[in-house]
Amino acid sequence: MKKKILIIASIIVLSALGIIVGLKLYRNYQIKHAVIIVELKEPLETEFLSKVKVSDFITNINGKIVNDYEINTKNIGEKKVKFTYINDDNIKINQEYTLTIKDTTAPIVWLSGSYSVNVGSNINLLDKIMCGDNYDANPVCEIIGDYDMNTANTYPLTFKATDSSGNVTEKKFNLYVRKPASSSGNSGGSSSPAPRTEFSDVIKNYKTANTEIGLDISEFQGDVDYNKLKEAGVEFVILRVGSTRGIKGDYFVDKKFHDNIKKANEAGIPVGIYFYSYADSKEKAIKDAKWLLNEIKGYKVDLPIAFDWENWSFYNEFNLSFFGLTDMANAFLDTFKAAGYEGMLYSSKAYLEQIWLETSYPVWLAHYTKQTNYQGKYSYWQLCSDGRVAGINGNVDIDIRYK
Repeated sequence: MKKKILIIASIIVLSALGIIVGLKLYRNYQIKHAVIIVELKEPLETEFLSKVKVSDFITNINGKIVNDYEINTKNIGEKKVKFTYINDDNIKINQEYTLTIKDTTAPIVWLSGSYSVNVGSNINLLDKIMCGDNYDANPVCEIIGDYDMNTANTYPLTFKATDSSGNVTEKKFNLYVRKPASSSGNSGGSSSPAPRTEFSDVIKNYKTANTEIGLDISEFQGDVDYNKLKEAGVEFVILRVGSTRGIKGDYFVDKKFHDNIKKANEAGIPVGIYFYSYADSKEKAIKDAKWLLNEIKGYKVDLPIAFDWENWSFYNEFNLSFFGLTDMANAFLDTFKAAGYEGMLYSSKAYLEQIWLETSYPVWLAHYTKQTNYQGKYSYWQLCSDGRVAGINGNVDIDIRYK
């Protein structure tokens, strides 16, 4: 009896295997003889960091793509794009094409029509004049023309930058080598009072149902009376937690940070944070973020934590492409997102427009003007650095938060 059962079971198993093999053979036959119509767009090229999907390079297809995903265009060169589609006979077919990712964006040379130095200056113009590229971390920079730092004169020169893709930027400029101006002493005339922006005027001009008016504060504001700030109508503060002493320097905490955040929390004023970074890599930016996370433990942080990177005057020392710079900022902010905080990118209008690439994080715009003409999206606007408000002796930055 057992032998009979074993025989029957074997027959069933073999029959099942036969059915599976038969189906597989039939499936292979279907695929081999399937009607495949996939016509591609020529040329198969796209720009570095462009947002494109699989279907963007298909002009005609006899069916539907299973997963029309966004193609990773973060590296230039040839890329195999694989996809699966179901044709009109309901047959699933694997296909691929080769896409060429190109960089056609020329480097940026941060230079106006002139550059001035004093006679005898030993600065290296190639170090001082910012030269950067969206993809290439080290574009080839050169100054065409002759000049002498020890001889006062005007020298017409050309700054040339070439990236690894062969894109070229040339800027003509005059180098003014001048003798230092001699001091004429005190003229005895009266000086105009320093400009200032009253916090009450900002409330009057910018406060709406969709805005909040606040300040960003560091040790440079000295001892702050947060109860007076609240009475004056301050609706939030963004506090500097600290920085490092240069690119490779040690971390330090803003001398007033712990006092500031403690008093702001006690006064019930919502708090945001910013960190002035000298990071030169994603790893360093993440290290910055982890250090900051440790410093804000135990405090109430209601608003975003901002990545503040402003090392433009010696940008060439960092060996960063604009993509690398933005990727570094994202790594910093991703660390806070993973820890349950919000993040944002701080920068001024000109650098947001020309240097920073697109990020998914909100922007804190710095633009000292009465009405910004920045066309990008922003959630906070730092509109002045000469603000005056009860509770702070001296100037302070005033900000607007958009709900």
